[in-house]
Amino acid sequence: MAKTLIKNIKTLAGILPAETRRLAGKDMAKLETISNAWLLIEDEKIKDFGQAGEDNCLPEAETVIDAEGGTVLPSFCDSHTHIVYAGSREGEFVDKIQGLSYEEIAKRGGGILNSSDRLHELSEDELYEQAAERVREVIKKGTGCIEIKSGYGLNTEDELKMLRVIRRIKNDFPLEVRATFLGAHAVGRAYTGRQAEYVDLVVDEMIPKVGEQKLADFVDVFCDRGFFTPEETARIMEAAAKYGMLPKIHGQELADSGGVEVAVAHNALSVDHLESMTDRDIELFSKSETMPTALPGTSFFLNMPFAPARKMIEAGLPVAIASDYNPGSTPSGDMKFAVSLACIKMRLMPAEAINAATINSAAAMGCSHIVGSVTRGKLANLIITKPIPSVDFIPYAYTTPIIKHVILRGKEMKY
Repeated sequence: MAKTLIKNIKTLAGILPAETRRLAGKDMAKLETISNAWLLIEDEKIKDFGQAGEDNCLPEAETVIDAEGGTVLPSFCDSHTHIVYAGSREGEFVDKIQGLSYEEIAKRGGGILNSSDRLHELSEDELYEQAAERVREVIKKGTGCIEIKSGYGLNTEDELKMLRVIRRIKNDFPLEVRATFLGAHAVGRAYTGRQAEYVDLVVDEMIPKVGEQKLADFVDVFCDRGFFTPEETARIMEAAAKYGMLPKIHGQELADSGGVEVAVAHNALSVDHLESMTDRDIELFSKSETMPTALPGTSFFLNMPFAPARKMIEAGLPVAIASDYNPGSTPSGDMKFAVSLACIKMRLMPAEAINAATINSAAAMGCSHIVGSVTRGKLANLIITKPIPSVDFIPYAYTTPIIKHVILRGKEMKY
């Protein structure tokens, strides 16, 4: 078995016992560390770690990586992305600067429908090449586990095309990938004014084909004002459950629209966005295992309120952070920046934000048993930073590039 030793680690951070699947409330402020540390990788997994003794006697390994006084942390886990898309939408960026809202742009035929039109014109190979470039980008920025949604197809064949691209990414790249079917991202242009018929298409045609081809781990619905109702969301989740697709819901972004209630009732893994969440939503989350997930990059880019993450933590809830990388509302997959925004705009402490972007975001994908912390037996998906004063420097220096090495499945990435 091939072994790799990382030595001269100033701080090894994000250490958790194997039984910990997520952190909530006050526990989110705990970020266990070891100073003057080493870490041993055997094949793809973390074999052992500890503090270097005065005799500097370290385990033997075929490969040695010198951290040179850097900090080692678990890779970021990004539980909400839309990185399979065609082209860009900087024209809408200008529209936003001029004062148009997200909903106004959508009503003019922009937004999600704009991306759907562009995606329809691309071949599967062209779509894959664009998405693969974004995957390489986020790996360089420290992401080691990612969820990728469909949702720019909005017809059966294009949704399947997107999901096949996600499957290719999963097969071709070493980061951990989860696929989500989001046919109910918007009503397809061919069904304008006929939303009920479009929901029928999602339930009766799209979901069976996705399920039969085993293309998705999860199902998602944009349950919000101007998009899909809680009743439609419930119907879609129930149809997908027959094929083993677990629900993850867009909810409470644009309005208090019942997204949390329907998601919790169906044991969703997460509800994401939550910019318009209520005190009642907090109470609903407290009685469930559903992960509240904040997308601070969206609030930043759209100049809208941030999810009340501080309030959620003080109520004893867990919180996850994800990027929402997409062409319209968050054209960035930089999880380090998302962690900084969580601290600056949502008032999370650095330890809370890092836990939200690692172990809790992994939990929002149902994979915190294999990634999201420095734990013996988990995948060796790790970040090695340049020498930094402390872990708090990571969100503080919000544009400073600090990553020196990225390790995925025990191997150093050269992207």
